[in-house]
Amino acid sequence: MSIADNLAIIREKIAAAARRAGRDPAEVRLVAVSKTKPAEAVDEAARAGQRLFGENYVQEFTAKAPAVREAVEWHFIGHLQSNKVKSLAGLVSMIHSVDRLSLAEEIDRQWGRLGAVCDILVQVNIAGEATKSGTSAAELVALVRAVAALPHLRVQGLMTMPPFFDDPEGARPYFRQLKRLAGIVAAEGIPNVAMAELSMGMSGDFEAAVEEGATLVRVGTALFGEREYRL
Repeated sequence: MSIADNLAIIREKIAAAARRAGRDPAEVRLVAVSKTKPAEAVDEAARAGQRLFGENYVQEFTAKAPAVREAVEWHFIGHLQSNKVKSLAGLVSMIHSVDRLSLAEEIDRQWGRLGAVCDILVQVNIAGEATKSGTSAAELVALVRAVAALPHLRVQGLMTMPPFFDDPEGARPYFRQLKRLAGIVAAEGIPNVAMAELSMGMSGDFEAAVEEGATLVRVGTALFGEREYRL
């Protein structure tokens, strides 16, 4: 099947999941995860109506983005080292993976040089997995409060990556927990913080994520197929 066919199927699944949860499907945006895929695949998806793309690797993104011919919006969704932030400045509209204050300070510094503001999500490692990035639930409010004080950032919500399960139902409690944590943060009334976005759910479990409140679902394999290469 073509990328356009896959896109139509994914969109219908997102819409159906939203309706099952009593939500407006328009509340959920698909982030097409284009890591390891060439610029041509991004263009093909864009011509089929997809506008929002997520990249995981700075080097790959900075090589690929100039080759994309269609008008698209980029989010950075992967683990980010502070010394690579400058390569993203001004090129992405949101960073999903802010997991520590030092990284937020570098994003603030680089966007500040542009006189711009970067929308960010705070990544939470709900399961406490050693192999995954993210702040702990216990430290979340303190981190959000510190990040929110930086003038060139806007905290727009939270992101998580649950453990892998063959059955997507296994991930559901983690999605539910992220939604609960967003409510806790929102109740703090911290200036410059909006818990408007929940980035959660990937190819294998995005329907459960939508049912639990996701506003951004990160889907790659189901749209583009298996990985092709990595720079």
